[in-house]
Amino acid sequence: MTISAFKHFLCSIAVVCALSSAALAETVQADIGKSSTPGKPNLQPLLPLGAGDVVNVQVYGRPELGTTTYIAEDGSVTVPLAGAVSVKGLSPTAAALKIGAAYKSGQILKNPQVSVMVTQSRSQLVSVLGEVRTPGRFPVDAGTNVLDLLAQAGGTTERSGNVMYIIRANSAGEAERSAIDLRGLHNQQYSLKLLTLQGGDSVFVPPAEQFYIYGEVQTPNMYRLEPEMTVLQAISRGGGLTKVASSSRIEIKRRDPSGQLVTRKVSMNEQVLADDVIYVKESFF
Repeated sequence: MTISAFKHFLCSIAVVCALSSAALAETVQADIGKSSTPGKPNLQPLLPLGAGDVVNVQVYGRPELGTTTYIAEDGSVTVPLAGAVSVKGLSPTAAALKIGAAYKSGQILKNPQVSVMVTQSRSQLVSVLGEVRTPGRFPVDAGTNVLDLLAQAGGTTERSGNVMYIIRANSAGEAERSAIDLRGLHNQQYSLKLLTLQGGDSVFVPPAEQFYIYGEVQTPNMYRLEPEMTVLQAISRGGGLTKVASSSRIEIKRRDPSGQLVTRKVSMNEQVLADDVIYVKESFF
């Protein structure tokens, strides 16, 4: 290969590399543009700071200004030299910028780089009540949904119903309830709403509805009432009929709208209601 041909070969490689770099840069810029499309943020906003939260404040290059402190009842946090700075309702990033501005306006630091990290959240708490293994108050963040909270509370008990309720105050201060059907966890026929929780919400898991069965069944007892359960299914839940039971002599004791207890004969296909008392009688023969 001659020297001129070799130089031409090197120039060709340089041109190809330049074109490849330009194409790669355009691709990266396009991907960045797609990921930062207005109105479609990839990250959920952080929950605002509030009274009782414990925050760690650090100033880059000035370790002596670092502090871990509570946010006061008035929503302010006290930092060295700058004093009290109101951060209530701000995200940690916005609070860091405001503290930095306080250092700068007070002519304490020229270009402060401040970071704020929540070490313990006490303002964003949700109460969990009812049929859960560990009732109590639990902290939530911007992405905590109802299943996350149930996991923190240890899950539901054996006595829990199929529906749980989220209780949240509206703008007028009135409580509003949102029902969530927990059957959607294991049955695709039911929709499962994964609502995101907020500080101040309450979650209530009521006990399941019950029915009672006694008389000529194998295991008389109180049992959980399943949706659209029939008398036949209730007897099956009680272990089935005994050898001397009569399938045609079954009664239900049920309260009428006035509250009076009414006893009547029922068939195997009749639907069982909450708090029904089923009595299976003995056969004549």
